Amino acid sequence: MTASRTYTCPWCNTVSDGTALSCPGCGVSVDVRKIVTRSGWTELPGRRDMAKIQFGDSFCQIEGTYVPVADMSLAAGDSVYFAHHVLLWMDTQVQIGALPLKGAWKRMLAGLPIIMAQAQGPGHIAFSRDAPGELIALPLQPGQAIDVREHLFLVATNHVTYDWFQSNIWFTTKNGDETETHYPLGMFMDRFAAPQRPGLLLLHAGGNAFVRTLAPGQAILVQPKALLFKDPTVQMQLHFEYPGTASWSPWMSWSHRHLWLRLFGPGRVAVQSAYEPGEDNGRTIVRHSGASQRQW
Repeated sequence: MTASRTYTCPWCNTVSDGTALSCPGCGVSVDVRKIVTRSGWTELPGRRDMAKIQFGDSFCQIEGTYVPVADMSLAAGDSVYFAHHVLLWMDTQVQIGALPLKGAWKRMLAGLPIIMAQAQGPGHIAFSRDAPGELIALPLQPGQAIDVREHLFLVATNHVTYDWFQSNIWFTTKNGDETETHYPLGMFMDRFAAPQRPGLLLLHAGGNAFVRTLAPGQAILVQPKALLFKDPTVQMQLHFEYPGTASWSPWMSWSHRHLWLRLFGPGRVAVQSAYEPGEDNGRTIVRHSGASQRQW
């Protein structure tokens, strides 16, 4: 009699028999070794080309490595929802419909996509963002939620709920009578949750992705546009830094000030290595959300 064995994925904790080349929960290679730097960052495990991720009676196959594709094989009755601009191809029998969004008008004013679509099987449908990077699979267990920076969402299974909230990370500059409000992180963040049943969330990360778990009260500074996702328990605020010759106060103009996102635990924080530089016109800051500051 052959003894049964179990394998627990080091990334998503999915339990399998370990005979497949990749985890059925998130697609990570079963022999992946966690590489942790001395600073505490762990590289999010990459997915092998053609890795399969199971959800319900359906599965997702990750195809390609440079600009990866999420190829979904949807069983009858299974469905996924996605941002409308990431659809690559689909079988003709797949049913497509619009997914209503609450507060769509506010999202349009913030420059976010307001068209979310839903696909129902049976059939194949594929998604890809037209940019190099990694597909990050985040299995969500019942009661679990994750906060994601805007424009990174790719696709989610129908058991994952979607909501959004104001980031409350902003500052206002003034030049004469002209004022401008800046949102280094974006005006909104997306929140995905699995309230009752397990679900799967796919994100697109630019470059490589890294994750770190912060202890209660532990803080870290990251570039705002580099943030990938965070646990809802992780709090955030602005952080201003000034060279030694600059004023200590953010109310004075200084073209070489540094703007950071200060995150403090407990919880996970993930960043991407390729990101757009933040915008700062160097003008006098007259108002801002809650922030810390330092001179050096």
